Amino acid sequence: MTESPLAGPADAAGWLNLPDVAVRLDVTISKVHQMIRDRELIAVRRDGIRRVPVELVANDTVRKHLPGVLNLLRDAGYDDEAAVRWLYEPDDTLPGTPAAALGGDLAREVKRRAQALGF
Repeated sequence: MTESPLAGPADAAGWLNLPDVAVRLDVTISKVHQMIRDRELIAVRRDGIRRVPVELVANDTVRKHLPGVLNLLRDAGYDDEAAVRWLYEPDDTLPGTPAAALGGDLAREVKRRAQALGF
């Protein structure tokens, strides 16, 4: 199976640019950059612009378990592109994708699976 170098939401509506993330979270753009540096949020380049998958920013907050999952993926050696690819890889056992499962009852299972990647 060939991995797509542009993993993540399939269409442009599935992405937010960083100024839009700042508006949605009601924080400064500097705070968004800090959140990305602190692995509380993830951004990847699409069409030359750093973007965040929209479903990872729920209403006016970041998905509850996302920072923990991002840190576990980093500990397992995943860079940002690989982490987004993992978050959006369809998984019939969830069902859906790990990113979608972060918004529901299976969030802890996603975290457990991310932790297992480090072993």
